[in-house]
Amino acid sequence: MFDGMPLTKRGEEDEGASAEVGGDRISALPDEILNHVLSRLPAEEAVRTCLLARRWRHLWKSAAGLRIGYLRKYYEPMSVRELWRFVDHLFLLRGRSPLDTCKLRIGDFSGDDDEARVNLWFRHAVTCDVRVLKLRICHNDYFDPWLDIDDLPLISKTLTRLDLHYVKCQDSFLNFSSCPALEYLRFENCHLTSAKKISSDSLKVLSITDSPLGDSRIRIYAPNLASLRLDDFWDKTPILESMPALERAFVRIDEHCDDRCSKILDPNQDCVCESCGSSDSIGDYGDNCVLLKGLSEAVDLVLISMPDMFIFKRDLSWCPMFNKLRTLLLNDYWCVPDDLHALACILKHSPNLEKLTLQLFSKGPKHKIEIEGSFSSMVRSAGISKHLNTVEIKCEVVDERVITVLKFLCKFNI
Repeated sequence: MFDGMPLTKRGEEDEGASAEVGGDRISALPDEILNHVLSRLPAEEAVRTCLLARRWRHLWKSAAGLRIGYLRKYYEPMSVRELWRFVDHLFLLRGRSPLDTCKLRIGDFSGDDDEARVNLWFRHAVTCDVRVLKLRICHNDYFDPWLDIDDLPLISKTLTRLDLHYVKCQDSFLNFSSCPALEYLRFENCHLTSAKKISSDSLKVLSITDSPLGDSRIRIYAPNLASLRLDDFWDKTPILESMPALERAFVRIDEHCDDRCSKILDPNQDCVCESCGSSDSIGDYGDNCVLLKGLSEAVDLVLISMPDMFIFKRDLSWCPMFNKLRTLLLNDYWCVPDDLHALACILKHSPNLEKLTLQLFSKGPKHKIEIEGSFSSMVRSAGISKHLNTVEIKCEVVDERVITVLKFLCKFNI
């Protein structure tokens, strides 16, 4: 593509220039607007604009955005072998022109040096002072779809957002102390089993979804985090360190999690899980909460779990106060067994709660039945927030299980 650029004589260039002024209104636009347009195109198409007219010849080199691997449809990602020559020349000719956004979408990387090549492109984007960096791997190998990212720390004063999809990360890479501007970090389908810690002093938004975390609990250190999403992760639940700036958190412990206890559903069952074992089996965090302590500063909280997972209920043994909590959504995990101990405990530790939503035996997002309750009198139980004014019940059917919860709420004059 780069080698095929036609050469024109001087007279032909002048003729093209006058045509630009007379009839090409797009070329008459300011550079900032043209730059914005080029940044929205797939990189291959952005480069081809050099053939349009003299003014366009070098504009693509200074475009603030690169979208590499987006020429085809979503389900037809380009392999490293297909991209190799083009992307190497692209970065060579651009040099270190500053980048605002760089998106890399990679298909097959099974060639001998393919992983090394993708790592080179990824690191080159960082050297261009990129602000938003996204690496999406779309490999079709079911058993090992993850691309190994070099276990070297990222060093960037400009990087504010990092999105990773199907990437395998280790400890040094996950130490973001050399990225002081990083505020948004997203792992989707990423392999984090070899890592011990994710750490960042600047991070404000963290999302980990559908990602294996390994048999040893990974620690998350992000003291300035404002928003957290942990959803459908695999293996062991991560340990959340103190998050004093936390505002919103969504945590769902699904069937892929290994923190399962057979006795939760049947006390007569034999179980050798971590929760049922001796204190020696608990690990290096001893008696500390795994999740709830780190979540205790949240204002808006969603806590969802499969019924046989033990983390939340074991954390209640050291349940912290949720003094800032205003809105809380819980699923039916918190409402069994019939004594509703888990629900009563977290309500008791949420003195400023204003709205409680119970999503009972219904995954949603749509529910056949939604019931809203309020206090029927000014008499309030000592075990519930005096600010609580709304309770919502969302379910598929009002059966005996839901009625048990409703009777429990009636004890609080709801």
